[in-house]
Amino acid sequence: MSLVATRFAPSPTGPLHIGGVRTALFNWLYSKNNKGKFYLRIEDTDKERSKEEYKIQIIQSLKWIGIEHDEKEYIQSRNISKHKEIAIELLKRGSAYKCYCSEKEIEEQKIKAKKANMPFVYNRKWRDAKNLEIPKDVKPVIRFKSKISGNSIIKDLVQGEINISNSTIEDFIILRKDGSPTYQLSAVVDDHQMNITHVIRGDDHKINTFKQKQIYEAMEWKLPEFAHIPLIHSTAGKKLSKRDEASTLSDYIKIGILPEALRNYLLRLGWSYKDKEIFTLEESIELFNLSNIGKSPSKLDMDRILSINEHYIKNLDEKKLYEIFKSYSEKYKKKIDNKYEKNLINSIHFLKNKAKKLEDIYQNAQYILNDSIQISADDLMLFDNLSKKILKDFLNEYEKISKISKDNLEIIMKGLIDKYKTNFKGVGQPLRIALTGSKFGPGIYDIILSLDKNEVVKRLKIIK
Repeated sequence: MSLVATRFAPSPTGPLHIGGVRTALFNWLYSKNNKGKFYLRIEDTDKERSKEEYKIQIIQSLKWIGIEHDEKEYIQSRNISKHKEIAIELLKRGSAYKCYCSEKEIEEQKIKAKKANMPFVYNRKWRDAKNLEIPKDVKPVIRFKSKISGNSIIKDLVQGEINISNSTIEDFIILRKDGSPTYQLSAVVDDHQMNITHVIRGDDHKINTFKQKQIYEAMEWKLPEFAHIPLIHSTAGKKLSKRDEASTLSDYIKIGILPEALRNYLLRLGWSYKDKEIFTLEESIELFNLSNIGKSPSKLDMDRILSINEHYIKNLDEKKLYEIFKSYSEKYKKKIDNKYEKNLINSIHFLKNKAKKLEDIYQNAQYILNDSIQISADDLMLFDNLSKKILKDFLNEYEKISKISKDNLEIIMKGLIDKYKTNFKGVGQPLRIALTGSKFGPGIYDIILSLDKNEVVKRLKIIK
């Protein structure tokens, strides 16, 4: 048995799509589970849309989520001469032919098909064109001579046996007029040269697989095994596109989703193992298989992503979490000033308990990260005479304390609750607004203990 080899083959024409990340993950896990190889192939033959920045982003994004490819990434455009060579070989074997149809002719065929409410299929005019005069002003394309009769079968590792009529497969182009190869040809040649044993990709590629199968057969090459993964749908039940919110990996990184959390979520998106929800990296590799992939599309569930991310944040070592948060802030928000670092480090243990993502930690920590706070006009109106009296009394008692602790803060709070015949909220809310600028956020004791004493005094004195 040959060494298992899988690949992920994105085009560098935009940011990495979340569906692509899952495809890469499944390919990577399958290869690792089978002690094989996982390759990254950059399909950059679309020179107009392909950009170096997207290639770099793809590589960095995969690395961020923990997917590292074997060997150097394969650049498809560097192999075009081989693609052309195979196209000519297919011509010699009688498995392809030159098509001299003009763009006008093709357009007329498309219009005719549309009027008949039929899908466009090239009419194969030049397939056996022994008596046709070759036009001098038309550069030919090279079309593959697809099977016309019978059926084709693929034993799919996810979908099971797939059977289609060969009549539904047109004579597709393998070499364009300008001599550039098409996806169908390039993918086959590259997969063959890379010794890919398993092609794992979205089920929107099923028709491509039947086309590519015929190229393999015409070249007498060994056919890889195929596994077509159901697509990811939006919450509305439609195919997830790049236009959808949170459709690219960058969207998740920017709001502070941890790589371990997103990887865990994508693993469970269409794949299952008993009733297990959380997987370590080692468990993911050990347990992953293709047989446990479902046949139906999966819906992207942001609430579930946040729930899993919350789990990872809460269970992450606090020193490590702080370093991750610090790096996140510098890259996507604002670099943390050294003077706030001590208080922030001491506060991470409660800030993480109110967070579903790193962005939440950043927002809830604003009262620590800024010397001055902004209180909205609506919240300022909450400071009635009673609230101001409570704040003044709290400040008087607070300034008397030499060593601030939760215990002595509780004593002050209880005293004020009894004195003003109110409840914890009646005392805590005006304090929280005065100290943080918001009615919401961490617990009041955590807030007070996270700030220097002088800072607490300064903020409370502002409210008069």
